[in-house]
Amino acid sequence: MSATKLAGPAAGSVVLRGIGLYTLAVFLLSLMDAVVKWLTDDFGTAQLVFFRSLFGLLPLMVLIARSGGLSALATRRPGAQMLRGLIGMGAAFFFYYAFSVMPLADAYAIAFAAPIFITALSVPLLGESVGVRRWSAVGVGFLGVIVMLRPGTTDLAGFLSIGALAALAGTFCYALSTALIRKLTRTETNASLIFYSAIVVIAISGVMMTFDFRTPTGWQWVLLVATGLLGGTATLALTEAFRIAPVAILAPFEYTAMVWAVLLGFWLWGDLPDLWIIAGSLIVVGSGLYILHRETRNRVPPSSPSARVPEPAGEL
Repeated sequence: MSATKLAGPAAGSVVLRGIGLYTLAVFLLSLMDAVVKWLTDDFGTAQLVFFRSLFGLLPLMVLIARSGGLSALATRRPGAQMLRGLIGMGAAFFFYYAFSVMPLADAYAIAFAAPIFITALSVPLLGESVGVRRWSAVGVGFLGVIVMLRPGTTDLAGFLSIGALAALAGTFCYALSTALIRKLTRTETNASLIFYSAIVVIAISGVMMTFDFRTPTGWQWVLLVATGLLGGTATLALTEAFRIAPVAILAPFEYTAMVWAVLLGFWLWGDLPDLWIIAGSLIVVGSGLYILHRETRNRVPPSSPSARVPEPAGEL
């Protein structure tokens, strides 16, 4: 039952449950990304994307069963579903590569620019109207991205590192995928959106990994399976959280991902974000929250400043 249909303490309890599920999902996805980063020394990107998507299908079976079984997978737009899968796969490839060459917190900070791209893309793709204030927030958000890309460096490689560019490309692909989701949800179920995206990713990454396949051993198998289970379980938590609580309430809790990224990055690799990343991410987060505020105020279905949606192809 939606929290908006309840009143008083009951509504508050449901919303708190939604917040709990959402923050749990953010933690699980952050943990998944840390495991992926750990495995990048031993496996190629295609192989990591393949196993993440393959084993992520297991928890998805729960969502399909709860959504009415195989009937929930009916689709009226198979071509658009395939296109979204391809774009989602691009996001996964770019982000997994970024994880392999830069600190987790740095990649997350750039990924927080997703709502900025989503707002910009909503005009040509969804025909939405974006006012001057939101366009101003988009401009400020892009300024924050530039700050994170090290504008003070004189070395081009430092200003536009391959890792930062990959994270930025992944963020754009994620935003494009999210814009397509907003369009497809008019005719497609959540279960079908996740399922067909996963099938596309599994098929293509499965072929690609044959060119650089490395046989897992021992704990590597456990960690590869864990990436899928963590991501799939997080997808279930996200889906339930969005079902029972308003996006406007849940969205700010996405930024707890930075806390987990910093803690995991320091614990596992001794990484800490520098001042450029901290300053830029604060600008980007502020811009994202303002965009969410304006969309909610204008009663437009808000595109969450989340750097995540239930994407089996590899959440950020």
